[in-house]
Amino acid sequence: MRHRIALPPTLGHAFSVQEAAALGIRRGRRDAPDLARPFHGVRTLTAPETFSATVSSAAPRLRPGQRLSGRTALRHWGLPVADRWHPGEPLEIAVPTDRTPPRAAGVRGTRLARGRAKTWRVNGIPVVDPVAAVFTSASRLDLLGAVVLLDALLATSDNYPGLRPGRPTVSASDIAARLVSWGPFPGCATIRAALSHARGGVESPKETETRMLITSAGLPEPVIQHEVRADGRLIARSDLAYPELRIAIEYEGDGHRTDQHQWRTDIRRQRELEGRDWIVIRLTQHDLGAGAASFLERLRLAIVSRSRR
Repeated sequence: MRHRIALPPTLGHAFSVQEAAALGIRRGRRDAPDLARPFHGVRTLTAPETFSATVSSAAPRLRPGQRLSGRTALRHWGLPVADRWHPGEPLEIAVPTDRTPPRAAGVRGTRLARGRAKTWRVNGIPVVDPVAAVFTSASRLDLLGAVVLLDALLATSDNYPGLRPGRPTVSASDIAARLVSWGPFPGCATIRAALSHARGGVESPKETETRMLITSAGLPEPVIQHEVRADGRLIARSDLAYPELRIAIEYEGDGHRTDQHQWRTDIRRQRELEGRDWIVIRLTQHDLGAGAASFLERLRLAIVSRSRR
């Protein structure tokens, strides 16, 4: 059996064929079947199976001025994208308008005018800033998807799922100013409409979806992350609430069901709220889809019952 030449550790997990050639690695070794070819001109020790591994494997082929944009930038920042990543999803890479976008299998090249986006390096990969990531994805967003993303941009909590720490802070006025400076672009009307619905303080995409479901049904907009205190002690912090009516709305993800400590905390919190005359309405993903009508009717009845007091 023929033993293949070991590759120099300096090449790392992913490398370009040019880098290998510069180190004296011959073509036969570079093209050996034990190496994966995720992109043209790139070799990896193993085939990438996740989004982060795919992005890392593309790094050796990035040229000066190229950076992640669009949906790829959203995922790289950890911003909530409605659909799950799949291996066939192309990486979106933007270049200045005076350069030719990359053309290769697995890559979608676009142009982005200079000055429209700042460049950040996240895990060593150049990527447009989070606001530009949303704007360059806007043409494929509906209103709800855009509001979810804008709420995530405005989030200041460190427990918002998936968001990368150390990301730049953004305010609603920052987003509005960027809309003005960018001028017309595909999907800008969607972002402009979504900005009027965006709120700070949200801690998960499902909180946004729940709030939007409630308001789109014509019900009053609930307060976000309302704190209930008694005798100087924090009793509960509700995802959404109508404090004057003592109605709390809690979204329960799978983590609330599978985490024993979280489950017990949820039960204790509900008991404490109900002991203080609060109505606690808990909902799951089903209530945001097929069960929406039932959830909204229950909430509507709760609001009516408390409004008659």
